[in-house]
Amino acid sequence: MSDPADGTPQVPPAGPHEHVHRHGGDGWVQCRCGRRHWGLHGAAGLLLARRDASGAATHVVLQHRATWSDQGGTWGVPGGACAPGESAVDAALREAHEEAGIDQGSLGVRGVHVLDHGDWAYTTVLADELVEIHPSETDSESIQVVWVALDQVPTHPLLPAFAEAWPTLRARLESR
Repeated sequence: MSDPADGTPQVPPAGPHEHVHRHGGDGWVQCRCGRRHWGLHGAAGLLLARRDASGAATHVVLQHRATWSDQGGTWGVPGGACAPGESAVDAALREAHEEAGIDQGSLGVRGVHVLDHGDWAYTTVLADELVEIHPSETDSESIQVVWVALDQVPTHPLLPAFAEAWPTLRARLESR
């Protein structure tokens, strides 16, 4: 997170499980849409799905965001700023590992959904659990990281951009 006045990264005190990874992509962008967004080179997050024996998506991993973070206290997917030269898929996988302990070898990428503003973009990487994954809070950016049933996702106070994208993302997860 950065101080919007001067762009200087502001890092909260490290907790016992804190693994702060700062890079040249951290910072705010004043987008032509009129809002500011995190990630000088865009941002990405991982929407990880668990499927039943028939292949139907049943649950997704959600992150309860730390109250000190931008729009803190809301629920979304593990994610963050893309580092310089880093693909959105690689950024989402790195962030999911840093924030939720999700090993990229335990999942299969299905596709991506891009919210493109022209001068800034957010990429949601859709993936399926290949072997049982036990996500957990691995840094101070998360209050909680848990599997949530698809029907229960909208009952959480969602990050507004995630709430707006959820119907499209759910439809993508449910398509075979």
